Amino acid sequence: MVAAVAASALLPGAPAPAWADPPAPSASAPPPGWSVDHKTLTWTSDRPIPPGDAAVEFWSGDRLLGRAEGAPDLRTFVLPGSRPGKLADLRVRIGGKRVDAAAPRPARRRAATPPPATPALPPNPVDPGVKGPYRTTSGEYTLPSVQLKEYPAPVEMQAVVVAPVNAPGRRPLALFLHGRHWTCYSGDDLNSITLDWPCAAGARAVPSHRGYLQAQELLASQGYVTVSISANGINAQDNDVPDLGAQARSSLVRMHLAHWADWSGSGRGSAPAVVRSAPRADLSQVLLMGHSRGGEGVSRAALDSLTPPPAAQDDYHGAVRWTIRGLLLIGPTAFGQNPHPDVPSATILPGCDGDVADLQGQMYVDATRGLGSGRALHSALYVVGANHNYFNTEWTPGQAAGPAVDDFFSDEPDPLCTPGVAPARLTPAQEQTVGATYIAAAARLFVGGDDRARPLLDGSGVRAPSAGPARVLSHAVGGNRSPVIVPDRSTSVRDGRVCEEAPDDPESACLSGDPTSGGSPHFVPFSVPEPGRYAVAFGGTATATLRPAKAMPVAGARALALRLVVPPNAPATSFGVAVTDDRGRRTTLGTATVTGVPGTGWTASYWAQEVRLPLPRDIRAVARLDVTPHTGGPAWLIDAWGWRPGTPAPRPAALDRVDVGGVTVDEGDSGTRTYRVPVTAYGRLTAHVRLFLTDPATYETKSWVAAIKPGSTRLTVPITVVGDDTYGGDKAYALTAKALRNAVVGDYTGGVYATEDEPMPTITFTPDSASAAEGTSLTWTATLSEAAGDSLYLLLVPQAPASSPELSSTDVDPEWFSAFSGEEPTPSRPLSGTGLQLFTVIEPGTTSATIEVPTVSDGVAEGFEHVRFQAFVFPPDFGDQIPVGTIDGTVTD
Repeated sequence: MVAAVAASALLPGAPAPAWADPPAPSASAPPPGWSVDHKTLTWTSDRPIPPGDAAVEFWSGDRLLGRAEGAPDLRTFVLPGSRPGKLADLRVRIGGKRVDAAAPRPARRRAATPPPATPALPPNPVDPGVKGPYRTTSGEYTLPSVQLKEYPAPVEMQAVVVAPVNAPGRRPLALFLHGRHWTCYSGDDLNSITLDWPCAAGARAVPSHRGYLQAQELLASQGYVTVSISANGINAQDNDVPDLGAQARSSLVRMHLAHWADWSGSGRGSAPAVVRSAPRADLSQVLLMGHSRGGEGVSRAALDSLTPPPAAQDDYHGAVRWTIRGLLLIGPTAFGQNPHPDVPSATILPGCDGDVADLQGQMYVDATRGLGSGRALHSALYVVGANHNYFNTEWTPGQAAGPAVDDFFSDEPDPLCTPGVAPARLTPAQEQTVGATYIAAAARLFVGGDDRARPLLDGSGVRAPSAGPARVLSHAVGGNRSPVIVPDRSTSVRDGRVCEEAPDDPESACLSGDPTSGGSPHFVPFSVPEPGRYAVAFGGTATATLRPAKAMPVAGARALALRLVVPPNAPATSFGVAVTDDRGRRTTLGTATVTGVPGTGWTASYWAQEVRLPLPRDIRAVARLDVTPHTGGPAWLIDAWGWRPGTPAPRPAALDRVDVGGVTVDEGDSGTRTYRVPVTAYGRLTAHVRLFLTDPATYETKSWVAAIKPGSTRLTVPITVVGDDTYGGDKAYALTAKALRNAVVGDYTGGVYATEDEPMPTITFTPDSASAAEGTSLTWTATLSEAAGDSLYLLLVPQAPASSPELSSTDVDPEWFSAFSGEEPTPSRPLSGTGLQLFTVIEPGTTSATIEVPTVSDGVAEGFEHVRFQAFVFPPDFGDQIPVGTIDGTVTD
């Protein structure tokens, strides 16, 4: 929603609004906090949920129902669309973490507290966190706002620049993009935040783009020109678009890069003053840093730069005059799970991330396998004790200009992540230093080509002294690796099992139980189920024998590198490893030892660690891999590779770009229709993608593999759209795509969008002005001109009335006031000065709803008191709120 979203209350444990109370328990009653009608699911949180980067998802058991829309009260979330026949085990997940009232307490790990810290890793000889030789200068620029497709409000073009002084020649450019955060604030507490753009009069914009100055200063001292751009206009509007802002952020990044290309050439004279004071930027040497949804945005910008989108669907229409050498992503979202495999990347996974809690950014490593040339290094950096927000100072309490919070949240003190309780939890200063150090490491390797920085990123088991006490673990794929075992259905396994990472059948799952309780980031689904993703599970002490479909060449490899998972907090666990070559010779490589990543029930800590064993030079190919667990506990092999040192220059492969299109149709008054959805490939190859189709009537998802020849290809998708003559809102039949071979996917989501062709019923309120004696309720009736086929949602916000005095917070029932505002009634203040918001539903098939304001009798002679509400209605698809008038009330003494 583009309109303002006021934070009515951000107090953990505040009661749910009274209107959301569930019916009396019955066999078919929804669980507490849920409201279910025949076409809409509504969940009301028992605490406000501030805007963040992760999506709010509704699940029925292990079946994803969809991403819910949020209401302005920051507690109510709605999933429009036809209700399936049966809903059982309703759940809410945010960033993979279950947050509904019925969520079980996370299971304790092997120990009540994480085990003692392991010995510090040896230092890397080269430390990128050391300040460079240059002084720095800084400033900001603001350009005219830009209009992006699907975004009603223009988006700002604003940035802060930090650059070296007197650095010779053209200098490499590092561009920073922050993630999704509230956009505006008008006071010092969280009750004043909003998610609107532009900010209302009297409110200030959250300067999220100023949150990475420490990293910018470090890079600038080392000779980089750095620019951190603002994206508040996207943050305020991105939940209204299917890709949650990835394409818009890509466009914004490329628009800034285009300006820098101008300013580094003939357009230097028209550049902002801060740009002219900096060295000219070398646009052939670009590093992109993205935080949270900004991470997905810069990844998409890299993909769009190598394989540009069709002009009709892109907001940037200029030439690509830059080369992106690498990406550094911090706690990124990966809704699309379609990174470009040939752009090197390093992804920071914060161990105490409370926003993108499932650490889905792991997919920027795992989802590159089997695509592209395989020469680009893709690294994951697991940072023990880091949360999501503190990498940005403007999201950090005590450092931010506006209100800020610690995103990590647990119902009880957490021994790993709760500040003041957990020794391993990083302070804001420590976390920001880790971020700056590893951003500089990525710049040094990907842009500077200094291979001495590689061991910090590629699983070599070293540390950067500048990162202080932080424990940073790494693993990688790509670079100088060649595949030995990347599990799939062709992998033969004895005394182990090939398990599914995103299964339909729990019996085939790699992890049993609720994956939202500390599940591995390797198993984050793109869709559920998602066939074709596998690992190998071990149990017991029998030797597991793994055979690839054919002997895999490893000539020149120095070591066999395995990514192994053991349970969180597991003690040192050893595995005997042997290989058999293509001539039948068996060689014992030695013992690999892995200690569990520190974890609790609130963390995603089933994370693979890289171990390497020397590989004799005379082994040219591996036909069999034997793994013997020595302790008998559970373990999982994500993959195994032939490894040798060095970082080859990336060589982008010839890959088709695939985009999923959309078809917009009228619902119709009757009958059913089948539509053809365009899925288009641009390139010279036959692209293989997995397509997923979700039916809004059942929430069931089916998938299949499509081979798409170059050129425009329209796939026949059997979608049944049923027409009717009752207003019920729009419906989306979502079609999504994920690359499998010879392809990258840009626009990954589309399908059929059936628009409602009946007008919304009009709403009237009676009486216009209600009257009630003190101690009774002011009552209005909202009446529809005719019944709707879906729920309509009414929001009433108090305004200053035409006559005074105004009804105050202590003139109304205190429990009612707290339920609808999240605030305490005292001290007494006018209702229009509180966070009160009345939110109610006109159920489908009905034509009216009652609105009540219960007052109290205080025994004080006060005369008449007045109240006024501005009324809004949300359509069934929870689009933009529509004003429908005002209502007034008078309380007589």
